[in-house]
Amino acid sequence: MLIACPHCLTLNRVPEERLGDAPVCGQCKRPLMPAEPVALTDASFDAVVSRTELPVLVDFWAPWCAPCRMMAPQFEQAARELGGRVLFAKVNSDENPKTSVRHRIRSLPTMVLLQGGQELRRISGAMGARDLVRWLQSG
Repeated sequence: MLIACPHCLTLNRVPEERLGDAPVCGQCKRPLMPAEPVALTDASFDAVVSRTELPVLVDFWAPWCAPCRMMAPQFEQAARELGGRVLFAKVNSDENPKTSVRHRIRSLPTMVLLQGGQELRRISGAMGARDLVRWLQSG
């Protein structure tokens, strides 16, 4: 399984049976799939999302968005629960407008599930961790 390091963008090969073992980057030694969502930017988004073979769930949010702030701990809880199976990432839409525009983000929060850089599906609106996990597992 190929996973792009969300920190240094180095591509790492991780055997599928080791995904749950908290793999670290061979280059920078930081976690490839940390227990908390990783922050992506206009500069790092494609390098991580298109090169990672795992599904990547991206939460498009903004600091001024009350539902986004309410959902943040729920998104983090879902990330802890599904660690090793899905890479959780966040994109601040205000600071990264190119990525938000390219992915046609019209409301916040919006979660987009991608694999190999291709969108599989999306959902908008705040939701609890249990509902988010159920949504991920249903598709």
